[in-house]
Amino acid sequence: MNILVINSGSSSIKYQLFKMPVKSPVCSGLVERIGIEGSFIKHSVYKGEEKVVLEKSGFILDHAEGLKQVLFLLSEGENAVIASPDDIAAVGHRVVHGGEHFSGPTLITPEVKEEIRKLFSLAPLHNPVNLKCIEVAEETFSQAKQVAIFDTAFHQTIPQQAFRYAIPDQYYNKEGIRVYGFHGTSHKYVSEQAIQYLDKKESKIISIHLGNGCSMTAIKDGKSVDTTMGFGPLSGLVMGTRSGDIDPSVIFHLIEHSGYSLSQLSTLFNKQSGLLGVGGSSDMRDIRKLVNEGNEAAILAIQLYAYRIKKFIGAYAAVLNGIDAILFTAGVGENDKDMRAAVCSELSYLGIEMDIQSNSDYSGGIKDISLDNSKVKILVIPTNEEYEIAQQCYNLWN
Repeated sequence: MNILVINSGSSSIKYQLFKMPVKSPVCSGLVERIGIEGSFIKHSVYKGEEKVVLEKSGFILDHAEGLKQVLFLLSEGENAVIASPDDIAAVGHRVVHGGEHFSGPTLITPEVKEEIRKLFSLAPLHNPVNLKCIEVAEETFSQAKQVAIFDTAFHQTIPQQAFRYAIPDQYYNKEGIRVYGFHGTSHKYVSEQAIQYLDKKESKIISIHLGNGCSMTAIKDGKSVDTTMGFGPLSGLVMGTRSGDIDPSVIFHLIEHSGYSLSQLSTLFNKQSGLLGVGGSSDMRDIRKLVNEGNEAAILAIQLYAYRIKKFIGAYAAVLNGIDAILFTAGVGENDKDMRAAVCSELSYLGIEMDIQSNSDYSGGIKDISLDNSKVKILVIPTNEEYEIAQQCYNLWN
């Protein structure tokens, strides 16, 4: 059963084609820096032990353009992996916000698309992009089943004292205002990998997903019990363009004293803040270059980013009453050794002690980068949201 998985982020599209139930993909790829100077596509086709890599650079305006180029790579040329669009049985789409409507894999219908559209205001960087990619895929793979996998589903196990806000009941009961949590597919996948690696089903794990969007989840015995993102994906950690946690009084102040509209504030906190607002770029690689040049704004951005993560490690240690392991995953978590080191520094009181050389030598796969005597394991685990999505799609029919 051929299942194409589309995982569209705020500035990227990751994709993989699986011939389920085989875990290894037929092909995979990444469209990166969408809408940013330096856009490129890296497309890999797996032929037994051989991997054919195709790379293409050039400005990609938006996700619709990026996805159309991906679909061309899948079906055209000597490295095509499908003869026609009809070879795809299902397309699995990562959708960020499902509100309280969706708690599992969902076949996409006009009604489902309308619900996704209604949630645009709660995930303004992602749900519009997710819906656009769904619509492009519907046109291209007209015979395939389109399936939505929602980031919010994994966090449905969060207890009421963690997901409720301290506001009158009517706002939850009538308007559904609560913590939903995001990156659930990633947190679910890496925590399951960690539990298997540790051989410890009864476990206390803090999963740290660091990409353009960032979140942390406290996971007890494989279930989410708290997470940093809330009603929308704006809260919690410092991110590529999002501010993360901010005192609501700042919003009131800007409205009352500076004349900001709600639309301007949404743009400010969702698209102009975070690493971009403080350090000058939403891409951690660009920030690192600026840090190496001694740029003080970039140095501060790095410090803010690491500090917020450390603060939540302490909070979640309290929530879990201890920690067995912390997990680093996603683009920054897997690839930025300096950020991992900054986060884990001065946490020995919690039993978190990093092996600096092991951290520096990390080159892929699941790896323990903690010292032998560290009470808490520090694991780097590459996320595989695409396979998790494919598996959930496959399970709908098998």
